[in-house]
Amino acid sequence: MASTNSWTLKIESPVAADRLFRAAVLDWHTLAPKLAPHIVASAHPVEGEGSIGSIRQFNFTSAMPFSVMKEKLEFLDVEKCECKSTLIEGGGIGTAIETATSHIKVEATASGGSVVKVESTYKLLPGMEVKDEITKAKDSVTNIFKGAEAYLIANQDAYN
Repeated sequence: MASTNSWTLKIESPVAADRLFRAAVLDWHTLAPKLAPHIVASAHPVEGEGSIGSIRQFNFTSAMPFSVMKEKLEFLDVEKCECKSTLIEGGGIGTAIETATSHIKVEATASGGSVVKVESTYKLLPGMEVKDEITKAKDSVTNIFKGAEAYLIANQDAYN
């Protein structure tokens, strides 16, 4: 029987927590194809308007080992810049992973910037092993937030 595993990640940013959360989490389906077209071919809401229960889909280029990923928003507190989502299709679900969830919280820092805290929990299918996937996943999440950060620094009026 496969056990549940997890990994955590912290990312510091000079961008305010609420702006970074809105850009890199809530609106990433809009920004990703613009900021990372070499990775994200397209993205769109499938169901809902961004509230709990909403589903969005990301379609990837050949740069990724899978072509599609759908995630469902399970928890959202916009004021606290916190959410939890579950991977429901693609991204290894059914081929290597039984379940996967991500909990993201973006907290304000005294300097006016923020720190992103990510906890990803997953259960592998029987017989599957984790090799360098965790490092790749952490790099991917870091690139999402750093891409949004660069966009927000270059576009000071965005997501205010």
